[in-house]
Amino acid sequence: MARKNLDPSSSPRALLGAELRVARERAGMSQAELGERLFVSGSFIGQLEAGTRRMHLDFARQIDEILDTGGFFVRNCGAAAESKYPDHFAEAAEAEARAKTIREYTPQLIPGLLQTEAYAREVFRAYQPTASEEAVDELVTNRLARASLLNDPTTPLLWCVLDEAVLRRSGDTPAILAEALRHIARLIRSRRIIVQVLPFSAGVHAGMLGSLKLMSFEDAPPLAYIQGMGTGQLFDDPATVTQHTLTYDLLTANALSPRKSLALIESVAEDYEHDQHA
Repeated sequence: MARKNLDPSSSPRALLGAELRVARERAGMSQAELGERLFVSGSFIGQLEAGTRRMHLDFARQIDEILDTGGFFVRNCGAAAESKYPDHFAEAAEAEARAKTIREYTPQLIPGLLQTEAYAREVFRAYQPTASEEAVDELVTNRLARASLLNDPTTPLLWCVLDEAVLRRSGDTPAILAEALRHIARLIRSRRIIVQVLPFSAGVHAGMLGSLKLMSFEDAPPLAYIQGMGTGQLFDDPATVTQHTLTYDLLTANALSPRKSLALIESVAEDYEHDQHA
C-alpha cells in the first residue's frame, strides 16, 4: 500500500513510530514477533513506535521488506534521524524530551538540564578550546533548549544525585559556579526538582565508574543511558536497566537527604560569593 512521505514540519520520529504501529498491526504481528524478525527485543519495537528510539536505515530496510510497506520507512527514516545533538547523545536527548521521570547521577559536572548559560559556556569551552564563538553559541543554545523541559511545572519528574565534586570544582570562576548552584537551589525550593548530594564522606560507592541516567515513559519501557568521553550507550534490556536502577538506588541511599543537600548547595554557593566579593 502506497504511503505519502511524512510532513517534516511535524515530529518525524513520532509520526514514523505511529506508522510503524499501524503497519505492524495490519500485518497481524505483535511487537515481539516483529522484534524476533529484526533480532531485537519487543520492547525495542515498542520504543520505535513510541518515538523514544531512532529508526536506523538498516532497520528501515528490513521493516519495509517484512511489512511490505513499499519503501516508506527507508524514505522517511532520514528525517526522523536528524538531530542537533552529537550522534552518541542524540537518542538519549530525544528520549529525555518524552520521559515521564528522569533520574540522573553525575560525578563531575552539573547535569545539562540544570546548567545556566554561563556554566554551559564554560563547560563547552573546556571541551573545545579551539572552537569558534559561533560554534560554542550554538552548543549553549541547544543545551538551554533542553533545559526548557523544566518549564513544565510537573513533568518530567527530575531527580538528580550530584557528587560533592560537582559543587567543589570552581576553578578560576567561582562566581559562575555560585550562580549555577543558586539556580539549582531555586529549582529545589520551588519544588520542581529533587536533588541529593553524594558527599566525599560516603567513600567508595556504586557510581564511581561514571554518570548514569534512567528514564521512564508513559507508553514505552524504561531506558538507561551511560555516557563517557565522546561516547554514550542507551540500554533497553530489562535486566540491564534493573541493574542500573539498583546502582541509582544505592547512590540515593548513600547521599545526603534532600534537605541537607539543599543546605550544603546554598552554603557552598555563599562561600563562592563571599570569596568573589573579597
